[in-house]
Amino acid sequence: MSRPSRSSGRLASLALAWAVASVAAAEEPAQKRSIEYTPTGWLERMDQALTTRNYDGTFAHWQGGRVEMLRIIHRVQDGTVSERLASLDGSGREFIRTGANLTCYLPDRRTVLVEQRPAEESLVSFPTVNDQTATFYDIREVGHMRLNRRDTHVIAVSPKDEYRYGYQLWIDESTAMPLKSQLIDAHGQVIEQIVFASLTLSSRIADTAFRPEISTEGFQWLRNDATPHPQAGGAALAWSVTSLPPGFRMTVRSAQILPGSVGAVDHLVFTDGFASVSVFVERQPAPSGKPPVPESATVGSSSAFSTVVDGHKITAVGEVPPATVRYIAGQLKAQGAAGAGR
Repeated sequence: MSRPSRSSGRLASLALAWAVASVAAAEEPAQKRSIEYTPTGWLERMDQALTTRNYDGTFAHWQGGRVEMLRIIHRVQDGTVSERLASLDGSGREFIRTGANLTCYLPDRRTVLVEQRPAEESLVSFPTVNDQTATFYDIREVGHMRLNRRDTHVIAVSPKDEYRYGYQLWIDESTAMPLKSQLIDAHGQVIEQIVFASLTLSSRIADTAFRPEISTEGFQWLRNDATPHPQAGGAALAWSVTSLPPGFRMTVRSAQILPGSVGAVDHLVFTDGFASVSVFVERQPAPSGKPPVPESATVGSSSAFSTVVDGHKITAVGEVPPATVRYIAGQLKAQGAAGAGR
């Protein structure tokens, strides 16, 4: 699953869920199916279930030795998707999305951030397959087992190169909902894990389920304006990438005004359908003294790399190996219009 602007932080605790998890599903009859699905077919069914069903679930998210319990509510009504992701312990943060509108409630910062995001991008998303997936991943079923008293198909998705992580998914046979997922590095180590402790599928979810539980009295409200601005429009089109890791393509390009930024920030997203990398390009103040040094960081499953190109700070972030964000950031170049107004 993936995470809102990484503002949510992408999510699992294995031990807790193994002991207490249960699934209550309003589903089709649970008789044995006569249809046999391929491993890729199970991923396609999972994606359809996640995007078209109404569900309310709690899950444990394990990453970097830390565990957090969260609740996700998802509804599709009259063609509009509504979601609410709430931390049940820790920060108490909540993220509520209606279509492309996302509101982030951050009580630890006494701040509410309102922003736009692609309408099809879930707050907690699992990888999806496309026509090129089999070129860069080996997809196979590695088991058929009981989990949380449910029959599941265990699907392994293994990368064929060093630019992406692997996945293992436990998909419920009756509902095609994912009950557990693992993100796995090149050494076979689990670096992030999600396990549902409860999951209910409903025909109807009330509007009240998408209201925040925290009081925002005295909070600061900030708006991340994703609409291109006249002074930034040229710059947004001036940045391009000379090369990408195999299978990656650009899916988002926008200019935004972010809190605390100097002028507009260009936002580019590159994905292969499973893995994705966000790149932010921000005008860098003239350096005083030594030139800036490229910086890299890895937190759990997320990697980040920052460098300066043509007077702009470029930061690439994603749930990919460190080599991938470094590669993409290093391939970003400013073209003609970028020189205007500098």
